[in-house]
Amino acid sequence: MDPSARVRLLVIYGGRSAEHEVSCVSALHVVEAADPDRYDVRLVGITTGGRWVDATAALGGGGLGLAGALPSPDDLAAGGGAPAGPATALEPVAAVTEAGQGPLVVFPLLHGPMGEDGTVQGLLEVAGVAYCGTSVGGSAAAMDKGMAKALLASAGLPQARYLSLREHEIDGSLPGRVGAELGWPVFVKPANLGSSIGITKVGAPAGLGPAIELARRFDEFVVLEEAVTGRELEIGVLGWPQLRASVPGEIKPSREFYDFEDKYLEDAAMLEVPASLPPGVADDMGRLAVAACRALRVDSMARVDFFFEEGGRGLLVNEINTIPGFTPISMYPRLWAASGIGYPQLVDELVAQALRRAERRSRFDTHRP
Repeated sequence: MDPSARVRLLVIYGGRSAEHEVSCVSALHVVEAADPDRYDVRLVGITTGGRWVDATAALGGGGLGLAGALPSPDDLAAGGGAPAGPATALEPVAAVTEAGQGPLVVFPLLHGPMGEDGTVQGLLEVAGVAYCGTSVGGSAAAMDKGMAKALLASAGLPQARYLSLREHEIDGSLPGRVGAELGWPVFVKPANLGSSIGITKVGAPAGLGPAIELARRFDEFVVLEEAVTGRELEIGVLGWPQLRASVPGEIKPSREFYDFEDKYLEDAAMLEVPASLPPGVADDMGRLAVAACRALRVDSMARVDFFFEEGGRGLLVNEINTIPGFTPISMYPRLWAASGIGYPQLVDELVAQALRRAERRSRFDTHRP
């Protein structure tokens, strides 16, 4: 491949997830930030039903910027958008990029299950294609909140008290366990979802059943966490193979907790970047964030969320997001902008990491000595 040729940057967005709409917003802003002199940008959308759609035509007039998001692949498919194959096919990657001569890099901007959980990453590994973001193992571990918490515990990292249960393990003894092990109130969450979808804050045993039923609409694994009274902090992690942390930020929700509406619809939460913290706390956050990513084998990009109990347990790792939101009001781009890496430069760094990692893996021996 001609090293002077533009990178063929294939953005995959939408997806089979309740976070489909968030992905459409994130993808728009990555596309707009990609320097056309450096990137030949192509689009593939995945509908909520799993159909792949060649969405590159949306880069033409009128397709971008509608309501601040790319058109949903669902709408493209309904309107006769060219299908690019079934959900498991490798052909879509080749079909929309075959004309270019430069290196191919896929940027999967798929939030939630069937995209952020290692499934699409595995597909790209099988296809031998370079891609941005965390690889298969780290993506799967971070997406499953129960698995992630178990790995964080094994690494000795501080976190809130929790219970992780498969649906068949939930019985009439659960309210008593919650009261004894976590206390009230608690948060009930589907293990494999993000953007605060399916989460309920439960203040008493009577509310536990409906909250679990809501979580089970999205996943067979349910996580229950103690409600921590503390500040909500976030920090960005970037790099391959070495990781580095951004400045920290603080979220001040406008609602009872930082839910989907607060994150994406109302733009009412206050985001303070950098966060005003006591001496040494920002450095501790960076150290813990990198340690948490290493414990889950997360690299390339991640946003690590913390609770901070001032005068109590201090910093508690909450969760790791391997495809953090890239919307205009998302914390991850803001954190790196405050750390000296603007949005276009952030895209450049992620693409460069993807190419370096793919080149390294291409040199692994596949023959028995």
